[in-house]
Amino acid sequence: MSKSAMAGGIRVGIGGWDYDPWRETFYPPDVPKKRALEYASRQVTGIEVNGTYYGTFKPETYTNWHAQTPDDFMFSLKALRYTTNRKVLAEAGESVDKFINSGLSELGEKLGPIVWQLAPSKRFDADDLEAFFKLLPDKLGKLKLRHVLDPRHDSFLCEEYLALARKHKIATVFTDSEEYPSFADITGELVYARLMSAQSDIDTGYSKPALKKWAARAELWSSGGQPDDLPYAGAIGDKSKPRDVFMYFINGAKERAPAAAKQLIEILNAKK
Repeated sequence: MSKSAMAGGIRVGIGGWDYDPWRETFYPPDVPKKRALEYASRQVTGIEVNGTYYGTFKPETYTNWHAQTPDDFMFSLKALRYTTNRKVLAEAGESVDKFINSGLSELGEKLGPIVWQLAPSKRFDADDLEAFFKLLPDKLGKLKLRHVLDPRHDSFLCEEYLALARKHKIATVFTDSEEYPSFADITGELVYARLMSAQSDIDTGYSKPALKKWAARAELWSSGGQPDDLPYAGAIGDKSKPRDVFMYFINGAKERAPAAAKQLIEILNAKK
């Protein structure tokens, strides 16, 4: 499943590929763990890597990921927690550089958005956040870098944050969850959605009607529109140019995430 799994600029995927319950719900018996990424990357069109949140990987690791995946596949990477889990984000320059230059360039065109997840206790501070945004590089060699902020405190639900993120073209995570701030305001050149409400008693995590709704939202986002049935921190803006959309089924009933992603891809492809 490569380009045929894509609907315009929409990517649908899962978080990681090494999860033991998936041996029962996702991977065929004849797929060994060492070939898990090879298999998973042909069922979905993107994967969010959480392991990079806990420590840097060697360049050889990224080279290996690149070699195992289809040409049109893409990885979203969570940046180091040591960078963002701090009181003063403006002091994170050395940590930002360490992560960006740890071998990410080995992914080449398969390097997707970089997600900077803030601590749940980190409140919105305009001056500190703007200083942090200025630390995020636009390029890595010839590669264009795309950054996404994942705020975890309700103080970010304000017009001042939206204006600041838009000024620096930093996208904001939309989270389908009651545990974290959930707002669908567009602040960057892409949409990044983390769908976290899968249910274990539904084979596909989300019901088919729910997945059809997410497919419609994804298509609207991709075309430049904004859904009117999601929460916003500010006024819904006018339509703009088409944008890439990244949707990941993460947590919730995680064992159902691959089935949810595959079903959503099928719904999107059926609309072509």
